[in-house]
Amino acid sequence: MPIEIMMPALSPTMEEGTLAKWMVKEGDKVASGDILAEIETDKATMEFEAVDEGVIGKIVVPEGSEGVKVNAVIAVLLEDGESADDIGATSAPASAAKPAAAAETPAPAAAEKAAPAAPLKDGNRVFVTPLARRIAADKGIDLAAITGSGPHGRIVKADVENAQPGAKPATAAAAPATAAMASGPASDVVIKTYEGRAFEEVPLDGMRKVIAARLTEAKQSVPHFYLRRDILLDDLLKFRSQLNKQLEERGMKLSVNDFIIKACALALQQIPAANAVWAGDRVLQFERSDVAVAVAIEGGLFTPVLQDADQKSLSSLSTQMKDLATRARDRKLAPHEYQGGSFAISNLGMFGIDNFDAIINPPHAAILAVGAGAKKPVVNADGDLAVATVMSVTLSVDHRVIDGALGADLLNAIKANLENPMGMLA
Repeated sequence: MPIEIMMPALSPTMEEGTLAKWMVKEGDKVASGDILAEIETDKATMEFEAVDEGVIGKIVVPEGSEGVKVNAVIAVLLEDGESADDIGATSAPASAAKPAAAAETPAPAAAEKAAPAAPLKDGNRVFVTPLARRIAADKGIDLAAITGSGPHGRIVKADVENAQPGAKPATAAAAPATAAMASGPASDVVIKTYEGRAFEEVPLDGMRKVIAARLTEAKQSVPHFYLRRDILLDDLLKFRSQLNKQLEERGMKLSVNDFIIKACALALQQIPAANAVWAGDRVLQFERSDVAVAVAIEGGLFTPVLQDADQKSLSSLSTQMKDLATRARDRKLAPHEYQGGSFAISNLGMFGIDNFDAIINPPHAAILAVGAGAKKPVVNADGDLAVATVMSVTLSVDHRVIDGALGADLLNAIKANLENPMGMLA
């Protein structure tokens, strides 16, 4: 039976993508792991690998096609002994936009996203790829006990490799619900409101659509509350200056943001109950501190994740953050580099912003909004009036995971770490 190759979901937020380039052509023989195509997601351009072996019998979606929905058929793979005559009436998905050269053709109606299917069975037959069948035979695994994750429930290599002999069929996970676009008046109503005024319509790209949908959902569904503190930076700035002089020979320079990342990572260890995420009907609490940092790029933002940030030196965090930020701006991050984390940092201090409230990025339980450091009058420990460099921060917290007192403990730990920077190296 010919295998339908579906448009993959290459990022957690991907709903559709652009089939930028085919790396194979009809009649080519492919094996599991071969690169089939380059696909542009809302986040990056990524390579799409084959999970089955066979011959490309038909390319359904031509390269350059935009708006191809996840799970839409993009090609058909023939197994041993099959020919093009075995391919049914497979046509391009209705949701796939035409290549740019044919943009003037009216766009077809959008197709519904296919839901995960149960394993295909014909009598006692279970549909499985040849490679998966051979691996199952070698491992002594009963194919009837496996739920396939391939097209229409077909069992593929990964299903067999992850299965245990005698294991019960796994329940197919439900596809995450797609967040609704930002609510408000319909576009035609808004346009009519400004009739007679000069304006330019800017279409939404994939990233902007995802930002609008996810943050609208987050603001509406996550019970935010906000905690604010002022942090004295003078000791940190002096310590940073000393370290940077020592690091000159290595060509390194630590930023204030590097210290903030380290302070937050250590605070999550000091207040372990806050190092958690919301998981629908439970809370997941983590051992290590994985901290996400917002990086502005043209048309949107990324939040690359620094894993095990509590265990890394300041210089290591600085080097890794610079690399992630550079590749984020080039849209070259792999999905595992911007997925996960329990906590995020959004720093607008370099833009001169004094303070702001950030929106939590689910499933994170908190995000720290960082403002600019500025000289301000303060009352010192001796009760005298003095001038200090003060940075205002706001911690946005998900009340389902972190209560007020726990959030206060977390923010106080972050403040203590930043005001005692040498202690972070102990």
